[in-house]
Amino acid sequence: MDKQSILVVEDDEMFARVICRAMQQRGFFTEHAESVDAALLQVQAAHFDLAVLDLNLGGHSSLPLIATLKQTFPDIRILVLTGYASIATAVDAIKLGADNYLAKPADADEILTALLVDKTHADDENSDIQEPMSVKRLEWEHIQKILKENDGNISQTARQLKMHRRTLQRKLQKRPVSR
Repeated sequence: MDKQSILVVEDDEMFARVICRAMQQRGFFTEHAESVDAALLQVQAAHFDLAVLDLNLGGHSSLPLIATLKQTFPDIRILVLTGYASIATAVDAIKLGADNYLAKPADADEILTALLVDKTHADDENSDIQEPMSVKRLEWEHIQKILKENDGNISQTARQLKMHRRTLQRKLQKRPVSR
């Protein structure tokens, strides 16, 4: 069997290098792109079985890349990684065709598991283990939902949440609580 190939689309050069090296050590062929445009060039030049996309690439979303990857490689498995995970962005990524979604920090084993796991069976196995979210996490998710509804407009979101704009900005600068 040929080596599977992974496209890593990540603007953090050090993180990309670590992930690519770890995947190569596990027997995968890897290519790295720092932007959506660079990834599109890679897609034209090579075949990929798997893709790891950083959600935020220097202020731009990698979500539009999902459709191109799925159209070019119908069997590709796509994992979206993000440092600021929220239910709203996870739902968007999955609706667009991503196979899984993972919050950073994540190591190579977590990434590989998320890429290769069959979600239909994973959901069955983990459905009875889920714990309720904390109040802080629920607040974070609600803010993300309202921010998305307002197309990222901080001022409009703050008005809708009846919150001072600076307070909202401070909350958005913090990393979300994991649970």
